[in-house]
Amino acid sequence: VQLVVSGGGLVQTGGSLRLSCAASGSIVSIATIDWYRQAPGKDRELVASSPTGGSSYYATSAKGRFTISRGNANKMVYLQMNNLRPEDTAVYYCYANILNSIGWTPYWGQGTQVTVSS
Repeated sequence: VQLVVSGGGLVQTGGSLRLSCAASGSIVSIATIDWYRQAPGKDRELVASSPTGGSSYYATSAKGRFTISRGNANKMVYLQMNNLRPEDTAVYYCYANILNSIGWTPYWGQGTQVTVSS
């Protein structure tokens, strides 16, 4: 199983970016696909969560600006980020809890840098 992340980059304050994460491999089911981020010197934090068949969750900092959505038979997850702020600068990671042949297993995608200039 792989999680492949795309998107990210450099944007000015108030700009938008869209991150994508594609899950592939021997997948029986996906419990949740989430977005985390980690800023320099800070702990990794949950930004948004998309549980399969459940309601999305957003961190307070993301509410009203970020939208998480699923696609491609729920094996894709997107994070649309609008009205970006310098404090959104971080490495963003995709996380999924996936049922495969060995059971439920957590997976992380590679990080993608998001930099918001002031």
